[in-house]
Amino acid sequence: MKTTQLAAVQDNVVVHIPDVQATADTRKIAINRVGIKDIRHPIRFTDRSQQVQHTVAHCNMYVNLPHHFKGTHMSRFVDILNGHETEISVSGFGSLLAHMNQRLEADTGYIEMQFDYFVNKTAPVSGVQSLLDYKVRLLGKLDKGEATINVETVVPVTTLCPCSKKIARYGAHNQRSHVTLNVRLREHIWVEELIDLVEQEASCELYSLLKRPDEKYITERAYDNPKFVEDLVRDIAVHLNQNERISAYSVASENFESIHNHSAYAVIECDKEQAASG
Repeated sequence: MKTTQLAAVQDNVVVHIPDVQATADTRKIAINRVGIKDIRHPIRFTDRSQQVQHTVAHCNMYVNLPHHFKGTHMSRFVDILNGHETEISVSGFGSLLAHMNQRLEADTGYIEMQFDYFVNKTAPVSGVQSLLDYKVRLLGKLDKGEATINVETVVPVTTLCPCSKKIARYGAHNQRSHVTLNVRLREHIWVEELIDLVEQEASCELYSLLKRPDEKYITERAYDNPKFVEDLVRDIAVHLNQNERISAYSVASENFESIHNHSAYAVIECDKEQAASG
């Protein structure tokens, strides 16, 4: 980080403005992350069909600060967002990280973006279409030129209790479940692929708009496909273990129980590279 001075003209006199952040600090304590948190910024996100969605991201941007500098240049984080091409994709996320590290003259940088993502879904019987929203987060770290990109999505699904089905004569209780899937990437992967994986392993997926024939289909499908919370995360983990584009993952499900005033919860975490080396 270079010490610079800005020049301003005041009453026809050039006034040099010192760069206080770049002055020396004598406490000799480095800071792991310093930057801006929860700034909202419009972005355009490219989906699997190569269409562009317009949305608003909540962004966190940080860099490391060596012990000998007093502060970082907070305004540069905002300038990077405003000046960078606002079309964001999973594959292009690393270039934004690299730009930030270069601009802030940092060895290590972090960017987190969270936004609503919409998928146009077709009802299983009637074929009516509607948009369903998902929470998506992109998490990037660039450390000494090596980038790590994680994609996280929260997928709402339906689960039906196998125990309830076994013991009850008239039906079984079910619940809405939120599956949080976080994957570290070796290669590009579409957000829709992660959503598809979770929905295929649930008792049934969700839709915003359904007709009566669709409701009948979904109810019966869930009844024929019961899943404990443990079943759900294990079934998803089987596919994640087989996907070579993913180097590490965590998959968690919170089932909002319909017959209890608490949730059921399970999580599996796996670093496949660490497991292979061990």
